Amino acid sequence: MKLPILLTALPWTAAAATLRSKSNVVNQTTCGGTTYAYTGLEGYGFIPSNATDKYGDTIGGIGSSIAIKPDSWRRTAPNTYSGIVYALPDRGWNTNGTLNFQPRIHKIALTLTLTHNASAQHPSPPNLHLKYLDTILLTGPDGLPTTGLDADVTGAASYPGYPPLPAATYVGDGFGGAGPGGKRISLDPEGLAIDNDGSFWVSDEYGPYVYKFSPEGKMILAIQPPEAILPRRNGTLSFSAASPPVYNPELTINPEDPQSGRNNNQGLEALTISPDGKTLYTMMQSALNQEGGPKKKNRQPARLLEYDIASGTPVYRHEYVVLLPKYEDYTQNESVVASQSEMHMLPSGDFLVLSRDSGFGHGQDETRSVYRHADVVAIGNSTTDLKGTFDGVGASVASSKGVLKDGITPVEYCEFLDYNVESELAKFGLHNGGAQDAWLLNEKWESFALVPVDTDQQKRGSAKKEYFLFSFSDNDFMTQDGESFPLVLLSIRTWADW
Repeated sequence: MKLPILLTALPWTAAAATLRSKSNVVNQTTCGGTTYAYTGLEGYGFIPSNATDKYGDTIGGIGSSIAIKPDSWRRTAPNTYSGIVYALPDRGWNTNGTLNFQPRIHKIALTLTLTHNASAQHPSPPNLHLKYLDTILLTGPDGLPTTGLDADVTGAASYPGYPPLPAATYVGDGFGGAGPGGKRISLDPEGLAIDNDGSFWVSDEYGPYVYKFSPEGKMILAIQPPEAILPRRNGTLSFSAASPPVYNPELTINPEDPQSGRNNNQGLEALTISPDGKTLYTMMQSALNQEGGPKKKNRQPARLLEYDIASGTPVYRHEYVVLLPKYEDYTQNESVVASQSEMHMLPSGDFLVLSRDSGFGHGQDETRSVYRHADVVAIGNSTTDLKGTFDGVGASVASSKGVLKDGITPVEYCEFLDYNVESELAKFGLHNGGAQDAWLLNEKWESFALVPVDTDQQKRGSAKKEYFLFSFSDNDFMTQDGESFPLVLLSIRTWADW
């Protein structure tokens, strides 16, 4: 991909956190009967700003979602761990319009060497090292490239055995240059999980759909969610996210927002698979448009879908609603919803959910974030199963202002791990708010990966389990005039009693 802007200064950093003894607890919560604790930030690192993949494209946006291959994770020395992480960029650089960028998955080697004495007075240098290994390009069922271009307002791509797929019809080369034009399946990838067979599950925002790709990157199936979730304009299925292409930035979509279904750029943001590999979960970034979606202050109810994938053919089993947290936006003096950017199923059966504010951090006008959390949600016996009752076109679980209808019980939501704790960030020279420098946290934290501290803990049968939680940020491929917008990765240590 040859972008018409400078994309050479693109460092991305990584950090790691862990949970240790209860005396070191930074944050703690009990949710669904299980106690979880965060005991500190454990790592930080970066990839050089001029990093490119094997196709010569900038390695950017890879914080949209990550997954560590479970059998790759090992302790190689008393204080050193290594593993293979797969990182998912989103639809490519789109500050000035969407591009004919081919979505892909990067394979990266990760090494974490613990630093036990890091402090604000003596911060640790980077101790999380990342090495690019490979890139898998994502293609359609026909083997042709997919694209990050915004989907057409009407129409779709058709393949035997597939639902109508979002597709973009483009002119030239799709970047604003000469070319024959064409039509490709549109993907805005946001969620990633690795199947037991080595294939990849990817959730996206355009459909919003969930796709399964072979280990080589070829699409092999697509999950279309219930009709209530599909975007519609003027009564017709309309996959466009009102994100014009770079070669036609003045293109207008009427109406701009779908009248029902997913809001623009608020699709199936999160995806996770149960530890046994038999169940898939995916969640909307925020409320559907008929349930409060268009306005930040109203978009609290996010739908959570469950699919049985044990047989290889996904079966829709359950649907729940998550009431996302709110925070005080100090720039607007109002309470708004912290949309979620990622989820990860825990061995307890609960979920970590990454909810955060937006518009605050590196490269933004305001640098101080007030809500960046890895929170816990728990499905209980009293949680309402929405499947079937609220699945039809325009069906709503809440009012247009996001107020749940009577009789609906959401999942339990418990605030937990705060990314912005200054005492932890200072151990690696990082900070939230203040100067626009290389150590300021990015705005968009959008990924989780969880691995054990003790790689043999399952065999030992200990009741208290310790984990590293890795989190990458998404920089949207953005650099301007050589100023870097770092991709940050954190490694966090946590424990849980179950």
